[in-house]
Amino acid sequence: MGMNRVRAVFLDLDNTLIDTAEVINLLKSKYQYKEGEAHVISEKVQVKFSQECYRESKMSITDLRISHWEEAIQETRGEAADRELAKECYFLWKSTRLQHMTLSEDVKNMLTELRKEVPLLLLTNGDTQTQREKIEACACQPYFDAIVVGGEQEEEKPAPSIFYYCCDLLGVQPGDCVMVGDTLETDIQGGLNAGLKATVWINKNGIVPQKQSPVPHYIVSSVLELRTILQNIDFIPSVSA
Repeated sequence: MGMNRVRAVFLDLDNTLIDTAEVINLLKSKYQYKEGEAHVISEKVQVKFSQECYRESKMSITDLRISHWEEAIQETRGEAADRELAKECYFLWKSTRLQHMTLSEDVKNMLTELRKEVPLLLLTNGDTQTQREKIEACACQPYFDAIVVGGEQEEEKPAPSIFYYCCDLLGVQPGDCVMVGDTLETDIQGGLNAGLKATVWINKNGIVPQKQSPVPHYIVSSVLELRTILQNIDFIPSVSA
C-alpha cells in the first residue's frame, strides 16, 4: 500500500468522520440566511468548540456554547448579538447531534481496510462527557486501536503533549505518524507542533484559509480520499489539493 514508513494515523471526530452541522437548515429555512452564511456560521462554531477553554471558563458549558453560536452569528452577519437566536441554534444542535452521529458505511469500510495495515487512533478535543457521548453514539470504538479525549488530558490539541501521549500509547514516534482533521487551528497546527510526519486537512466546503493559518501537508475534500494520500505520502512532499 506504500505506507512502509507510516506507523500510525490519528483522526479527529467532529466534521472529519461525522458531520455535525445540523443547524444549517434552521438558519436557511426559518431565518432566511444564505446557504453560504449558514455554512460559515457552522464552521466557525466548530472551530470555537475545538478551541474552547471550558476548564478555565467561569460559565457553564451551556452558557459557553450558546456564546459560541452568538459570536459566530455576529462575526458572520456583522449584526448586533442575538442571544435568543444563539440559544435556539445551540439547543437544536444539542438535541439532534447524537441522532446524526453515525459513521457512513463508506467510512466504516475505509477504517476497516486501513486498520489492517496501520494502527488508527481517534483524537478528539472537548469536554469528557460530551465527547464520550458522541463516541458511544456513533459506535466508532471497534474501528480504532485507541481513543484519546482531550478533556481527559492535561492539554488538548494543538499542544504537542497530547500527540506525544498518543504516540506512546501506540509505541510509535511522532515522525512516523499522520494527523487527519478538519480544523487548521487544532488538528493541523497540533500535528505540525508535534513534528508529525504529515498532516491532512479535510476541507469539505472548499474554504480558502487565511494567510496566517497553518499550512497542512495535504488537503482533501473527503476523509474517503485518505487511503490514496497515505499510499503516496512518502513520495509526494508538496501540498496536494
